[in-house]
Order: sequence, then C-alpha cells, then structure tokens
Amino acid sequence: MRCAALLCGWLLLGCSWGPGPPGVCAGALSIATYVLDDAGGLGRQFDGIGAVSGGGATSRLLVNYEEPYRSQILDYLFKPNFGASLHILKVEIGGDGQSTDGTEPSHMHYENDENYFRGYEWWLMKEAKKRNPNIKLIGLPWTFPAWIGKGENWPYDYPDVTAYYVVSWILGAKQYHGLDIDYIGLLRYTLDKHGLQQVRIIASDRLWEPISFVLLLDSELHGVVDVIGAHYPGTKTVPNALLTKKKLWSSEDYSTFNDEEGAGCWARILNQNYVNGNMTSTIAWNLVASYYEQLPFGRCGLMTAQEPWSGHYKVEAPIWITAHTTQFTQPGWSYLQVDGHLEGGGSFVALTDGLGNLTIIIETMTHNHSRCIRPSLPHFSVTPQRATFYLKGSFYMVETLQVWHSRLGFDSGNSSLFEQLYPLKVWKGSFSIGLNVDEVYTLTTLKTGRKCSFPEPPPPQPFPSNYKDDFNIRNPPFSEAPNFADQTGVFEYFINASDPGDHVFTLRQVVVQRPITWASDADQTISLIGNFYWVNMTVTCDIYIEKPGEGGVFIAGRVDNGGIYVRRTKGVFFWVFADGTYRVTGDLAGEEILMKGLSGVRDHAWHTLTLNIQGTSASGLLNGYPLWENVTISEPSSGWAAIGTRSFEFAQFDNFHVETT
Repeated sequence: MRCAALLCGWLLLGCSWGPGPPGVCAGALSIATYVLDDAGGLGRQFDGIGAVSGGGATSRLLVNYEEPYRSQILDYLFKPNFGASLHILKVEIGGDGQSTDGTEPSHMHYENDENYFRGYEWWLMKEAKKRNPNIKLIGLPWTFPAWIGKGENWPYDYPDVTAYYVVSWILGAKQYHGLDIDYIGLLRYTLDKHGLQQVRIIASDRLWEPISFVLLLDSELHGVVDVIGAHYPGTKTVPNALLTKKKLWSSEDYSTFNDEEGAGCWARILNQNYVNGNMTSTIAWNLVASYYEQLPFGRCGLMTAQEPWSGHYKVEAPIWITAHTTQFTQPGWSYLQVDGHLEGGGSFVALTDGLGNLTIIIETMTHNHSRCIRPSLPHFSVTPQRATFYLKGSFYMVETLQVWHSRLGFDSGNSSLFEQLYPLKVWKGSFSIGLNVDEVYTLTTLKTGRKCSFPEPPPPQPFPSNYKDDFNIRNPPFSEAPNFADQTGVFEYFINASDPGDHVFTLRQVVVQRPITWASDADQTISLIGNFYWVNMTVTCDIYIEKPGEGGVFIAGRVDNGGIYVRRTKGVFFWVFADGTYRVTGDLAGEEILMKGLSGVRDHAWHTLTLNIQGTSASGLLNGYPLWENVTISEPSSGWAAIGTRSFEFAQFDNFHVETT
C-alpha cells in the first residue's frame, strides 16, 4: 500500500495562486468575491456521500475475487482517508426479482421461509463496517417475493405483510450479522413495535412528489418521516419539499459510465445537489461496476471490478472525485449559508464541523464534460475565472489551507486526479485562486487527506475459454455459484439429500412464483455466465426437472441480453421438457422454434445435455448421443452461455462445462 505525499512539482501548481488559473496565465478573466461567514448561523446539516450496491446485482462478481484483490477493492471504497472513503452504503433488500442487472435472493423466498445468509449484501455491509465503523447503512427493496402481494404485482396492498417482511430483514441483519440498519423506507409504528426506534425513515425514495405534498397535509406522517429521498433529481428540488423542513437527499443519482465525463457528472452533482436543491446527501448508483459489462448500464459504478477470474480491477476517476468531499467532511458537519454559484460558472460549497475546521469544495465542470445519464442537462457555460474568498466569523483566524486538486484532461487525455498541492496561505482572512474549466479543488484546514494505492492488479484477461463447475461444496461462503449472473429466478447451491451420490451437491433454481418487480422479468428463469463475445462454444450440463408434466429446462449459447431487457433475449436455446419432448429456439421466450421433436426425457431423472455451436450451425446431444443437428443459426453472432427453466419452477443443474474455440 502506498499513500501519495505532497506533490512538489511546479507544473501542476502553474499560476494557480498568481494572476490566473493553471495554464491560463494571461487574458481577461472573470473576477469575483465570495464571503464565508458562520457568524449568522449555519446552513443545513451534511448527511454524507454514499453509493448503492444493488438495484440490482451490481456487486455480483465482486465476491468472487480472490485475496488480496477483493480486500484492495473494498479499501478503495470504504477505508477512511484512503480512496472514496464513503460515508453511506445503501444495499438492496433482495426480493428474487430482476432489478436492473440481475436478481438478488430474498431472505424469504416463501412465507414460511427465512434465511439470512443468502446473497452477498450482508457480507458487503460487514466489510464496510470493518473498515469504517461509522458508515451509515440503508436498506431498500427494489423487488419482492410473490407471496407479499398475494397474487397481485404490488407489494403494498397488505402493508402489515410488507412491513413484517422488511422488519424481519432488519432484525436478521442484527441477529445474524451484528449490523444496525440506520435508514429504511417503512412505517414508524412497525419499527417501534419491534424495538427499532433508532432506524430512520426515508420516503418515498423515488420522487419528490406526491410524498412532499402529502407530508404537508398529514401531520402524523410528517412526524414519522425523517428524510425525503428522490432519484435523479437533476440537482433540483420542489417547493413542497422545502416547505416540509425535512432533510432532502438525492437517494439515488449518477448512474453514468465511469470515464472522465462520468467523473465530471459526479463532481458537478456532488456540489450542485446542495447548491441548487438543498440536498444534504448524494448516493451514487452504483458502488462498483462488478457485473458483466454488456448488461445494461455497464461500468456505471464509482470503480470497475468485473473480472474476478483474472483479479483485474480499475480505480476509476469517480473514486478520486468522491474523495474531494468525503475525506474532508463527515456526517454531522454543516454547510455554510452561501449562494454557491461561481460567477464564471461552476459551484462551491463550504462546510464546517463547528469546531473551527473548514472545507471548501470547488468544481468548474463544463456542460459537455459533465452530462449524467439522466436527466437531460440544460446548456450552461463555464469560463476560466479568478475567485477571492473572504473568511469571516470563526474562520477569520485561519492562516493556511491544505490544497487538493483534480483536472479532468478531456483535450490532452491526461487527467490529474486528487493531487495534493502546496498549502495556501490565507492573508488577513482572504485568499484568491485561479480556476480553469473542468477542475475540482478542495481547500481545507484538515491535514488527514491521503491518496493511497496498492501495486497494480493483474492485467485484464477474458473469461476462461474452458470453464467447469461441479458445485461440489458443502459449506459455500455464498449462496450463489461463482460467475453465474441470475437474470430471472434465483439459482442457489443445494444439497440433494435424496440422491444416491452422483448429484448430492447441485445448483437449484428456487423461485416458483413470479416476483413483484418494477422491471420486466422473463417468463422463464435464466442465469448467464462467460464472455459476451463468445462465438463457437460447447455447453454441457446435467439437468434434473422437478416439475412433473409441464416442467422444462434449457442450456444455451450466444445469449445476447439480460438485465431489464431479459424478455427480449435471443440466442441458441436447447430445451427438454418433462413430457418427453425437446425444442431448439432462437429466443428465451421460445417463440422462434428452430427444431422440435421427441427426447424421452422425464422429470425426476438426471440427464446430460450438450449444445454445440460452430459458425452458422448448431447441434445437440442427450446423454452423449446425438438428438438433433444441422440447425442453421443466423443470429445472434455472439453471446454468453446460460442455464434456466421453462417457468418459475424447481430444477437442478450439475457438472456445468463450457468450452470455446
């Protein structure tokens, strides 16, 4: 591990403290003055910067990394004064349904079922707490198991059932993992009844309205909601939200490809969510892009870790943009009462701990270099400028400010990220600074900032071309097999106690009713694995149909879609059914039939399926013998391998093997 020392090069300093900004040392500049004063009181309390794991399955591949790389990734995200140093971790309460890039398993698949060791969010919260005991934890369900709705695709017709389900998750977090959940979206009465008075309420964790309007009308509801949370607010709030006097959060934001433009988006909204919208917390979707990149919203995380098989990961620019705020503030600090808009474009915020410390974060992101994926960004201009700050009140005696600087290098291609420059001397309560475009500065009394790093991780490698998994693990550390990415349904390790020995340890699809979800689950269950760019491949898997009569399973290759688009998935699908028939289809929905016939397959018996795809031709074997051949394949041209079932039904898989050429 290395932590960068003070950057002594004059090149980066440029003319920053002279007549103009770095690299812009002459010509007409916008010149303006700004006053920072706490004598008349402080602004809103700062609640922290965070990120989302889930919504959904965005951390799926992270758990499969070997050490030391997995711990290194976690340090970059959570360790104080190291990297992103996040204040908040928001996780999905798994509900078995598709919630953007996959499904996350529920702690209660069925009404009489409870298991608080499924999935990986418990593990992730514990790892975050291990690094930062003060990190705040938020839980939010994106989807729900079917039994919550009692036949309807809506989880709130039976509020007592929904409340019981969410409270059980909170209680399980404490009982089995020692985790205290800080925020949730649930009615106060239900929490208090279960001794959870310390858990705060976020509502509606989606839009400003109608919840803001309702809070103004309903005094009882107003009394129990602690935070109004909105998703992708575009740095703006609404009048009703301000009138409630509640904390306002951007409880899901960013969702942008993590290159320099994504870093520019993140830098802009971290400041302007408060400057324009009085939002005291901003939470990024997502924490770490740890899912197959060709799924929807690939690489929309603060960093990228999508190759557990190679150990490769990348610390992206948004990590260091985050550090400009998180390493020099803490929840409980307060914003100063300032306008926050720079006259030459851009923004600044100033925060204090009330004990004499001061942190100022300045961003000058230009329009075309800071567009987020949503909402659309109205045009604005940013120009090189010079700013003079006057420190008054308790800050008048500040003599020196530490300086941290980032410049996003869109023209040069070389970005300078989170570099410590020479301290800035404050003369009689004032200082001036030259600001170029697409920069971030942190000026602070704190001396605790660090830019730390590990040795370079291994180089990137494609998914192994010869991959096997027999699922023979008695006490798996996680409920899901490595590298499988469930897109509809949930595939879990299973101990088949009734098997005589060959198939005791298997992978089982366990969701038997369509979950309640905002996205579009397929009518079939499916789990992806491998490399999206695979063309020629042989997929083999032992299968076991559990549903008599109408049950069915498949193996597949060249699978081209997943996530919220899973219903439109195409590929080469080799199906066998409990009624003794088979089909070959060009899509997951089973509508494009390429071949069909009799197979002799029955339920409650193990069979081995083999799918061979070479060029424009495909063939299939059953139990080692040819069943069909010479099926012409026109599209897709490449894709993942996959396994799945005909419907939401129990089925088992064993001895999976994929080999590509």
